[in-house]
Amino acid sequence: MRDESVGPSRTWAALAGATLGGAAAVAYAAVCPAAQVWGRGFYRGGAAGRELALTFDDGPSNETPAFLDLLARYDIRGTFFVCGRNVERRPETARRVLAAGHEVGNHTDSHPLLLRLPPWRVRREVETAQRILEDRLGVRPALFRAPYGVHAPGLRAALELEELTAVRWTVIGNDWRWPAPAIARRVLRGASPGGVICLHDGRETFPSADRQNTLAALETILPILLAEGYRFVTASEMRETLVKAL
Repeated sequence: MRDESVGPSRTWAALAGATLGGAAAVAYAAVCPAAQVWGRGFYRGGAAGRELALTFDDGPSNETPAFLDLLARYDIRGTFFVCGRNVERRPETARRVLAAGHEVGNHTDSHPLLLRLPPWRVRREVETAQRILEDRLGVRPALFRAPYGVHAPGLRAALELEELTAVRWTVIGNDWRWPAPAIARRVLRGASPGGVICLHDGRETFPSADRQNTLAALETILPILLAEGYRFVTASEMRETLVKAL
């Protein structure tokens, strides 16, 4: 006699479970800071010292010189993850970033959500940006950050081909939508030894950006963290602390 309990309802439940499990796996690979599925990298350094990596995405923009002036005032070096199209638009500003002693990383060419692209386009975004940075700036970046922090199929192969390491973060300031006091509170609460802070000096690949809230927040954040004994390093230097801690 056939067991009616093993029928459509149980089949649909199994399919639903598999679908949810698959969605969870994709979400983990795409956005979890610790995930290594679609790109080898790191999101924090070793916690032995009071070091922080200050990083900026989406530049260079009309606001980038103000960030450079502010960081120079506090003698801080950061890492700027730049978009290829923005570098083509503002090559002199990008060169100023390097001349000031900061590090430049690859943030794709056009700042797309990679998860919406087929693997071949993901690879093209990474490779195009890398060629632009080499041609315009004379440097070959070693670090990469995905737009929105979202990884996707095809990214791992692209990073391996270009010898890039992915960098995520421990705290992001939400500075594209929050006022300066809220940005400062979020960053200060999230700062911890070995942490990577993500802020923005541009807005995707828009011709111009308003980053006054980010700049105002940094005026609060930097003196407080320095007074607490933190030392700012580049993302590459933070990676070295992680390697030494292993």
